[in-house]
Amino acid sequence: METLPDYLREGLHIIFVGINPGLYSAQQGHYFATTRNRFWAAFNAAEMTPAPLTPQTDWECLKHNIGFTDVVKRPTRSMSELKPHELREGASALQEKLLRFQPLAVCFNGLSGYKQYLKRTAPREGEPGLGLQPAAIGRSRVFVLPSTSPANAAVPLERIVEGMRELKVLVRRLKQA
Repeated sequence: METLPDYLREGLHIIFVGINPGLYSAQQGHYFATTRNRFWAAFNAAEMTPAPLTPQTDWECLKHNIGFTDVVKRPTRSMSELKPHELREGASALQEKLLRFQPLAVCFNGLSGYKQYLKRTAPREGEPGLGLQPAAIGRSRVFVLPSTSPANAAVPLERIVEGMRELKVLVRRLKQA
């Protein structure tokens, strides 16, 4: 099965990082394509771009200096289907991409993806949490949102929107620095 393209280039303000594409998103060819995923609802409620975007217009994010990629590019029904070697290789490839493109901020969509990335690239003591992280990836600040996945439905949409708004403020501050 094909996977989602990376939407990456130099000069990005944010790169959103998912753990890996879902089967439906890969089939549709768009990030967060399933209607039950709350990414686009939170993204638009936080007014991350001047006009709302949808899965079908996800490619337009580049016009707004926003990119997308994943820790692992292989689509699955759930993260549990990923093999340890895929996570290890994917984390290494992701680190190379992030160091190459150096966005102002890297935003992991979900704590699980960030933990998997850290475990394989920079093991540290202590547990990472949501929000701004003390560690950076190169010059890029790291931010973690609550997962927008339907599997994380216990987290209210407003909490995810709040996280997106915090990210937006962080990027605005980084642009001024």
